[in-house]
Amino acid sequence: MVKLVALYKKPADVAAFEQHYTEIHAPLAKKMPGLRKLEVCRFTGSPGGEAKFHLMAEMYFDNHEAMKAALASPEGKAAGKDVMSFAGELIHMMFADVAG
Repeated sequence: MVKLVALYKKPADVAAFEQHYTEIHAPLAKKMPGLRKLEVCRFTGSPGGEAKFHLMAEMYFDNHEAMKAALASPEGKAAGKDVMSFAGELIHMMFADVAG
């Protein structure tokens, strides 16, 4: 299993970000073919105080090929275009192999 991890820095307007993410972006992402699970976490702090990030989304796929196909699909392209429109300066994405 593999996943796409998206880390979002804290936005200037948290309420507007949350509304867009919840009502528009997450529903778009959930339509991606081959997506097994979308897990979203909102950070509440860190051992050193305030967290450097606001939100983390983890999108699980069976393998790298399924993830690449999902990102290249019309649904994946729509989600990518959307995220860049409201969080392009906030997001950092990574691919990961899930161990264990």
